[in-house]
Amino acid sequence: MLLNLSLKNFVIVDELQLSFDGGFTVLTGETGAGKSIILDAIGLLLGDKADFSQIRNGEKEAKLSALFAIENLPSVQNILIEQGLSEEPENELVISRIISEQGRSRQFINGQAATVAQLKQIGEKLIDIHGQHAHYSLMNENEQRHILDNFSGCLKQAESVKAAYQDYQQAHNALTDAQNNAEQLADLQERLAWQFQELSELSPKSGEWAELSAQYDILSHAADIQTAAENSYQLIDGDNGMATLLNRCVRQIEDLAHIEPHFNDSLQILASDEAEIGEVSSILRSVANKGELDPQELAECEERMHNLSAAAKKYRCDEERLPEKLAEIEQKLHHLNASVDIEKLQQQVSEKLLAYQKEAAKLSKQRENGAKRLSDEVQQGLHRLAMQKAKFQVALTPVSEPNLHGNEKIQYQIDTTMSGVLRPLAKTASGGELARISLAVQVAAGRAATVPTLIFDEVDSGIGGSVADKVGQSLQQLSQNYQVLAITHLAQVASYADSHWQVIKSEKDNQIISKINILDTENRITEIARMISGEKMTDTTRQSAAEMLKNAQG
Repeated sequence: MLLNLSLKNFVIVDELQLSFDGGFTVLTGETGAGKSIILDAIGLLLGDKADFSQIRNGEKEAKLSALFAIENLPSVQNILIEQGLSEEPENELVISRIISEQGRSRQFINGQAATVAQLKQIGEKLIDIHGQHAHYSLMNENEQRHILDNFSGCLKQAESVKAAYQDYQQAHNALTDAQNNAEQLADLQERLAWQFQELSELSPKSGEWAELSAQYDILSHAADIQTAAENSYQLIDGDNGMATLLNRCVRQIEDLAHIEPHFNDSLQILASDEAEIGEVSSILRSVANKGELDPQELAECEERMHNLSAAAKKYRCDEERLPEKLAEIEQKLHHLNASVDIEKLQQQVSEKLLAYQKEAAKLSKQRENGAKRLSDEVQQGLHRLAMQKAKFQVALTPVSEPNLHGNEKIQYQIDTTMSGVLRPLAKTASGGELARISLAVQVAAGRAATVPTLIFDEVDSGIGGSVADKVGQSLQQLSQNYQVLAITHLAQVASYADSHWQVIKSEKDNQIISKINILDTENRITEIARMISGEKMTDTTRQSAAEMLKNAQG
């Protein structure tokens, strides 16, 4: 449920703090006073596109925030936890948004930076907005289908059908491509198979080129290495080598070490040097004794490097990447083999079609149940709205080919003339009738809503008289289970609300600003009288307004 809405420097609002209760709240006011601003602000907090023109004139940024109670919305709590916006289930949720003069916006959920997509994902579980032009969109087949699926609780199943159809379509396209391009695919398959065989026979290994390069350097300089090792070994361990001289030095000073203390330090250093020189001597002797150079080993190394270099040049890559190239060709060949296997592709098409039909059948059953219930509820709603003889039906017409939306087309049909023939809305209903039909549909859809808050933006346009009274009753009844907020120009509708807010314009610092007054009973009578008669209110008008309010609240 929406608990609080805060606006600052938004359109013609300088600063506004609104606290919401449950039940039925109406917003009224003269045209242009700013009633739609509240709706626009809520839309932005739920992920609508931001625009710098929404910043109040002369200001650098607009700030919006809303507080929601979510203790009874586990789906919202789970989303917050899954996306790292909350560590444990919270009872309240704060959504805020800042719009800069550069047209950029920043959005936050519980104080953490969020994306517009996250606002939309969470917002659709918090508030359902029924716009003032809903009766026009009701003509659209997509809108009719969405309302039915939402009412029937099968939006997720509709998405499953869509995904299954896309899988089927992808398999069908792959089969068609394979059948149409069989010759070209066969040529490509043959070329890739030859390349795979060639590189497989070469069998390049990861890290092999670096090892070969190091081995080649050693083999090609083997004679020089051996000579250097032998000469160095003689300089250390020869008759007058470093080891012999070091040994003489030790003998010279060790007999006098007990007399000259510094000789002891020198002997320790010399002992360390003697050990290290001995280790170097051992390494040099090992290198010098390796034996003669093996020409065959060098030739094999050179040939392997030549073959790898030739392959790298042919396949336009570095020698180090040849193993990757082999894996790449193998993967392409695998996919191509699968794509030219007509029998297997036909099997996949059959499997995907069967999966689609299974999901679509589930959706059809849910829609059939929902269509009957929605038809009955809308028809009852029309009878309450002074269309007592109207008959309404959500018709499901089977389609022969698989498609994104399932096995049936959805069409809202009505008979308002007692002809006994149901016809599509677009070809039958007048403007006034369409407004009432739309309201009946939205009220019925609202009863099936899974969100806690429903907003109606002048959905009662084109309605008047006793019908308007029925509209107020319908919204009041709906508010028994939902938080309902309605923007209206009808006094009859406003009189049924639990709370009445008046939107007014005034001037501040040579600018027009919008503000909201929460009306008590006396001021509410005055506002309802204005809605009845305009600016020329009389005692009779006020008396009528008071009577209307008394009857509605009673």
